[in-house]
Amino acid sequence: MTTIVGIKTSEGVVLGSDKRASKGFFIGSKITQKIAKMDETLAVAIAGQLSDAEYLIKMAKAERKLIELRRGFPLTVKESARLIANLAYSGMKNFQPYFVELLVAGVDQDGAHIYAADMSGAITSEDFASSGSGSPIAYGVLESTYHKDITNDEAKVIATKAVSAAMERDPGSGNGIDVLVIPNLVLEVAR
Repeated sequence: MTTIVGIKTSEGVVLGSDKRASKGFFIGSKITQKIAKMDETLAVAIAGQLSDAEYLIKMAKAERKLIELRRGFPLTVKESARLIANLAYSGMKNFQPYFVELLVAGVDQDGAHIYAADMSGAITSEDFASSGSGSPIAYGVLESTYHKDITNDEAKVIATKAVSAAMERDPGSGNGIDVLVIPNLVLEVAR
């Protein structure tokens, strides 16, 4: 139970999340980090079982490094999203599913990208996305405020509003908001 959002902008990508980790009707933590940076160009927002998500992210980080070392250049955002989705799908195929939905966001030579990935191994490319128990409420804010030429600063405000709106009505979301921005400019510095 959570709320995560991802927004593609003209300047990069923005991820937002609440900080509450719930265990049924009990609040297990009020300071949970649900946005994990993979590197300077890629991050993942987590909805679902935290331990499953952390395991998938650790595996994906290691696999990404190995692939990059073997081929000599970094994975694109789509390749990274596909890798994460394939890892999630392998759990389902082995009858040990990872109970997660992830938003994979980043920048590469083709620009900014947001991918929604779930335990079925599916990935979808989106301009904006939300997941978790508060996502129906967050989508209301995202749908009414998103536009194609949005800047990172505007997207930070919208992500905060979307998660905040979800926290007002969703008991699984709360205790503050984290926002991460990955600008296109980082890609220029990384070259």
